[in-house]
Amino acid sequence: MVNTQNITPRDKAEILAQALPYIRRFHGKTMVIKYGGNAMTDPELQADFAEDVVLLKLVGINPVVVHGGGPQIEQALNRLGKKGEFVQGMRVTDAETMEVVEWVLAGEVQQDIVGFIHKAGGRAVGLTGRDGGLIRAKKLKMVDTKDPQKEHDVGQVGDIVEVDPGVVRALLEDHFIPVVSPIGFGDENESYNINADVVASKLAEVLKAEKLVLLTNTPGVLDKAGNLLTDLTAKQIDGLFADGTISGGMLPKISGALDAAKAGVNAVHIIDGRVPHAMLLEILTDQAYGTMIRSH
Repeated sequence: MVNTQNITPRDKAEILAQALPYIRRFHGKTMVIKYGGNAMTDPELQADFAEDVVLLKLVGINPVVVHGGGPQIEQALNRLGKKGEFVQGMRVTDAETMEVVEWVLAGEVQQDIVGFIHKAGGRAVGLTGRDGGLIRAKKLKMVDTKDPQKEHDVGQVGDIVEVDPGVVRALLEDHFIPVVSPIGFGDENESYNINADVVASKLAEVLKAEKLVLLTNTPGVLDKAGNLLTDLTAKQIDGLFADGTISGGMLPKISGALDAAKAGVNAVHIIDGRVPHAMLLEILTDQAYGTMIRSH
């Protein structure tokens, strides 16, 4: 929580006045927020995040939360004596692991987030890809990065076939905050574990969201010297892929963000979730607290 006792009433009024043009611009617009990293595991940051989401809702912006839960899944597997296995950064998800993924993401993690939002004065509803047929998926075909002829079987890891946002729209219209777990379902009613960044990006596309916000454990996109790049176009991002500036764990995150920007989401923000209230600071002030990727 940020201590506001030392801020004068005049300064508080000034801060609110600075936010007004942004509130006016984004009123009635939808924002998809990928919630992950430290912001999901530190109790103070969890409370800050919930307050931010509720404030956005109260000023007429429509937040949709998509969450991850990798560390929580790992802890649950460890408690069962099962070791997590990864191929090219993707969790191998056999049937037993999929059961754990479902009860951790759609149970423990999702309901924690819903609870924090309720405590902050909001009304949240938890969803998985099954609810309202939200996320149809198929088994992900993972091609080896070094040998394109070789495919890895990573079990019940999903690739999105279609997103039907009807249930999300219905909740937004009824003034609820949807909280989506990244679990899809297949033609045979099987479950799939899907990358939360990918789900958030795709949901932002189909909802024609004004913004996609990705909370991370990094300050944003950095250049080769480690400096924060605060404002980029989709074309500039392509260049950063080509010259190797963006690599490793940021690749899937930025790829989804780039797809969303190219599909019409006006701006994608990659921000540091370790900074208290980073989301509000990035969206409702002139100060850059991360990287903004513009669609044009």
